Amino acid sequence: MKKETVTIQMEAEKLRAVKRYMEKKDANLEKELGDSLQKLYEKYVPATVREYIDESANEKSPASPSLKKQKEKMGAAPSSNGAQTPAER
Repeated sequence: MKKETVTIQMEAEKLRAVKRYMEKKDANLEKELGDSLQKLYEKYVPATVREYIDESANEKSPASPSLKKQKEKMGAAPSSNGAQTPAER
C-alpha cells in the first residue's frame, strides 16, 4: 500500500527532551508515533472500512508464490471438456 508522510510541529526544546529520554529507554520516536497513529486508525475508522481497505490492498499486491504455484498446477491439469489448456499447447 502506498505510504504518505505526516508532518507535525512541536516546540524544539520539548522535542529534544522527548528524544533524549526516549533514547535512554531505547525507544524510537518514529516507531512510537507510528504505533500511536495505528491505534488512532483502529479507534476511529470503522471495522468494515478497515476490512475493505485491507482487501483492496491485497488485491493490488502481487500474488504470493504459493498462489502462483496453485494457478500453475490448475493450468497444467487437463480441462474437463478435453480441450487443451494454454499450458498444454
